[in-house]
Amino acid sequence: MSESVVKQRTIGKEISLTGVGLHTGKEVTLTFKPAPENHGYKFVRIDLEGQPVIEADANFVVNTQRGTNLEKNGVKVQTSEHVLAALVGLEVDNCIIEINASEPPIMDGSSKFFVEAIEKAGVVEQAAPREEYVVKEVISYLDEETGSEIIVMPADQYQVTTMVDFGTKVLGTQNASLNNISDFKNEIANARTFSFLHEIEMLLEHGLIKGGDLNNAIVYVDKPLSPSTMEKLRSAFGKDNISVKPNGILDNLTLHYPNEAARHKLLDVIGDLALVGTRIRGKVIANKPGHHVNTQFAKKLSKIIRLEARNSVPKFDINQPPVKDVNQIMAMLPHRPPFLLVDKIMEMTETSVVGLKNVTMNEPFFVGHFPGAPVMPGVLIVEAMAQTGGILALSTVPDPENYLTFFMKINNVKFKQQVNPGDTLIFVLELISPIRRGIVHMQGNAYANGKLVTEAELMAQMVKTKNL
Repeated sequence: MSESVVKQRTIGKEISLTGVGLHTGKEVTLTFKPAPENHGYKFVRIDLEGQPVIEADANFVVNTQRGTNLEKNGVKVQTSEHVLAALVGLEVDNCIIEINASEPPIMDGSSKFFVEAIEKAGVVEQAAPREEYVVKEVISYLDEETGSEIIVMPADQYQVTTMVDFGTKVLGTQNASLNNISDFKNEIANARTFSFLHEIEMLLEHGLIKGGDLNNAIVYVDKPLSPSTMEKLRSAFGKDNISVKPNGILDNLTLHYPNEAARHKLLDVIGDLALVGTRIRGKVIANKPGHHVNTQFAKKLSKIIRLEARNSVPKFDINQPPVKDVNQIMAMLPHRPPFLLVDKIMEMTETSVVGLKNVTMNEPFFVGHFPGAPVMPGVLIVEAMAQTGGILALSTVPDPENYLTFFMKINNVKFKQQVNPGDTLIFVLELISPIRRGIVHMQGNAYANGKLVTEAELMAQMVKTKNL
């Protein structure tokens, strides 16, 4: 039974939230806006000239102190993770996130308010299918300095488990799991950020949590509270009295869950892995996660996904009746054996074409090209790609038999694998720009044995034979 195609989703209308930035203490407004298909998540700094855009991309992570901070061309977005987690958790694929400062509002230190705003805006389905990276083998990243490790392994859906160990009496070992992304809203979204007292003291001394009143972070008291510390906290947070609860947290907040810290770490993992740029079908297990290890893993995973996408062979049923057989190809192309290097055309649209060649030992070029170790010449693979592209180009004119196609230039040619007798070559060519005045500009990829063997950027010109 084939799986139903899951479509991309965006939000139904724009919606705004206002709060303070945790590190700046300044009021900031964040607006979620609908975005087109294949857009992904992009932050827009509307407070800066030209309204620069920063894509939610692991490669833009510049530091991970107290949050995941992105920077592109000198423009920053700080603490992006709680906003991104809300979008992933509600299965929104495309969204514009406008902010009028360098960081989103901290709200209560969780994703809850972002989730509520997105739900109010509504989530709408789009026409394009959702891209998903299906994990086929275990991929891992270990930070040897901290012992933090993240792995992803095959699973039927996106799942996340976090295991945290802070080595303190007040907050020991905790675990949290999300087995289905649809449970994010109810089980993870309202898990708030947390800090240890020693961190709060240091941040206060350096003036680094201007927006951190005691309503947006759980504070675990991991050391005795001295009178001077009490005084600092009272003045910083504008409270007359501060005390420690029996469970070791300051009395400003009540825990939503006994394992709220592990759940918040899970929320962070989901937000940070949004920077991979595509949905993940696999189970993530994060041991002692933190923004550094999360984003290093996201960089590694996005690189693997990019490489696999380049090297993966598009799926074609080579037993299907072709769009054009060899006789129909010869009716369009002037080439003839032994120089006709395409056997059939499998697919053709207005902008792309897929051709096929069975490479046999009977090819005439094997007589002189390494006859003891036959390898198809790379230049002939490029020629075969060009002939396949020629079919697409010539199908745009009513009288293809009256045209010849000549190379103008070939760029970025890479030969990645050998092609030998017995291989089936599949050529995929796509127009880089529309055909104008007979100029055809295409990207060509050739595949064999499940791998990309050759790639090239081709430019050619169609010329009417009577003009020659």
